[in-house]
Amino acid sequence: MTESISALAARLARLPRVVAVVLGGSRATGTARPDSDWDLGVYYRGAFDPAGVSALAGTTGYVSELGEWGPIMNGGAWLTVDGLAVDVLYRDLDAVERWTREAHAGRFEILTQNGYLAGAPTYLPAGELALCRVLQGEPPRPAFTKALAAAAQGRWEGRAGVSLMFAGIHADTGDAVACLGMLAHATLCAAHARLAARREWVLNEKRLVTRAGLDETQRLLGAPGDLRDAVAAVARVLGAEPLQARAP
Repeated sequence: MTESISALAARLARLPRVVAVVLGGSRATGTARPDSDWDLGVYYRGAFDPAGVSALAGTTGYVSELGEWGPIMNGGAWLTVDGLAVDVLYRDLDAVERWTREAHAGRFEILTQNGYLAGAPTYLPAGELALCRVLQGEPPRPAFTKALAAAAQGRWEGRAGVSLMFAGIHADTGDAVACLGMLAHATLCAAHARLAARREWVLNEKRLVTRAGLDETQRLLGAPGDLRDAVAAVARVLGAEPLQARAP
């Protein structure tokens, strides 16, 4: 933990309505690369105002409004602090605690969320709290219950089966993009199911396939050797530019 990150966490904790600040992502789980971002979760109750984040001196970047990034990732900021890439993530603790209570009983929803192909389960924020490193405050530390493991495994396996069915339909019509998309969706759902059975939290889809032991699908789906080139090539065909969190 650098002094600048610790100082930023302390300043975030002093914003109105904020009750806790945590370090999340790869920096908290010990899987970070040297160039990994620093993820700071800001937990608040009530009417949190993102303007407080914008007003932090010595930072540059983009600050979102509440709800801008989706129902689970309900907003945040991409900042550069003393040359370090920092992601600030807003978390409504009342909503997180409500989702956590439901998850403990084996109930959850899978919501459409930016950056998630298979969708984001509403137990994801509970996993963030379970795996994070607390910097300020005393947030709850949820457990992955047996009820959640059983419900999540069955739910994700069912979704994988449905996607495989539609992959076959698209294969019959020669629609490669739709077929491969459904196969990718099925693989991610199956990976979720495997990790749920092991009662392991999933926070995002990064390296999810590898964690689940499903790397053979990479070859079967014809992953190109240089995925960065593939992204650029498809972007050219679509006439679209990939969003950049920060200026290169």
